[in-house]
Amino acid sequence: MSRPPRLLGASLALAAALAASACAGSGTDDEAEAATGSWSFTDDVGTTVELDGRPERVAGLNDVASSLWNYGIAPVATFGQTSAADDVQFEGRDLSDVDIVGESYGQIDLEALAAADPDLIVTTVYPVDSEGTLDDTQPLYGFESLEQQEQVAQIAPVVAIAWRGSAADVIERTAELAGSLGADMESDEVSAARQDYEDASAALTEAASSGVTVLPVAAYPDEGFYMAKAPDDPSLHLYADLGVQFLDPGGEGYFWQTAGWEQVPQYASDVLLYSLRGAMTPEEMATQPTYQLLPAAQAGQVHPWEYVGMDYAAQARYMERLAGWLTDAQKVS
Repeated sequence: MSRPPRLLGASLALAAALAASACAGSGTDDEAEAATGSWSFTDDVGTTVELDGRPERVAGLNDVASSLWNYGIAPVATFGQTSAADDVQFEGRDLSDVDIVGESYGQIDLEALAAADPDLIVTTVYPVDSEGTLDDTQPLYGFESLEQQEQVAQIAPVVAIAWRGSAADVIERTAELAGSLGADMESDEVSAARQDYEDASAALTEAASSGVTVLPVAAYPDEGFYMAKAPDDPSLHLYADLGVQFLDPGGEGYFWQTAGWEQVPQYASDVLLYSLRGAMTPEEMATQPTYQLLPAAQAGQVHPWEYVGMDYAAQARYMERLAGWLTDAQKVS
C-alpha cells in the first residue's frame, strides 16, 4: 500500500537532520544580535543557522510560511502538499509577489526557488513514533530525498520546526521563530490573535462538554479509511486536551489506523472530519455503500478537517468552526 499524501501531520516516517553544518545552541540571543548585527537560530533538529544579518527574504513550506505571514513575515516563495493558491491557509492573501515553486509533495522547482533569492528556508520535521522520535536518516518534511534537501540547503540555510506533542507548544515555537525574524510579538494584532485563540479554546471546551465523539479520516477509493490518532497530531492533541472526545481507532502504528471499506461501519462516531488534502470528499465517500451506514453520515454531521498552521490566528479560526459543529451535533453513535 502506498503512503497517503501528508494530511495533518500524517507521515509514517519523516524527520531529519539538515545537510547544513550543525552546532550546539538553543534559540536566539537578541542582545548579542543587536550588538553585532548577526542573526542565529537553533532549530528543532539541533541545527544552528548563523547569518551576518536577520533574514529578510524567507521561503519555505506552506505550513510554516502561512503562520509566519500571520505574524507579518510575508514569504517570497512557497512549496508544499498543494499550491499556496489552493491552500486554505492562504485564503484571502495576495499571492502576486509570492513565487509558488512547488504544488505537490516533494516536487520543488529548484531553479525558481533560487531565483526567488531567499535568505532562509523554513519547513517542518515530524516524529516517526508516538514518543516523538526524530529520524535523521529521513529528509525533513517537504523534501522527497536527502539529496533534494541538500540541494535546497545550497540555495539558503534551512531551519525546521518539529510538529510533535501539542499544538500549544508548536505554536509557541513558531512564534519564537517569527520573533527572531522581526515580527512584533507584542503588537496589537498579535495580542488580538492571542486573545482570539484563548477565547476559541474556551469555546471549544464548552462545546465538547456534550460528549459527542469525533473521528478524523482521510478516505481513499481502494484503501478505505485512514483514521488519525489524536495524540499523534499536534492540532488534534490540543483539541483533545481542551476536551474533544476523539474516537480511538486502535492499532499499534504511529498516527494512522487503517480500515477497508467493509470495516468502516465498525468505527462509528457522532461527528466525522474529512481531510481536505488529496482525500475523498463526502460526495465521493457516499458512493461507498458502507459509508452510508455511519451514524455521522446519516445525521449529516460531516465536516472538513483542515490542515491549519501553528499560530494563534489559524488555530483560533478552526477551533471556532469546530466548536460550532460540536455545539450543533447530536449524539447519534
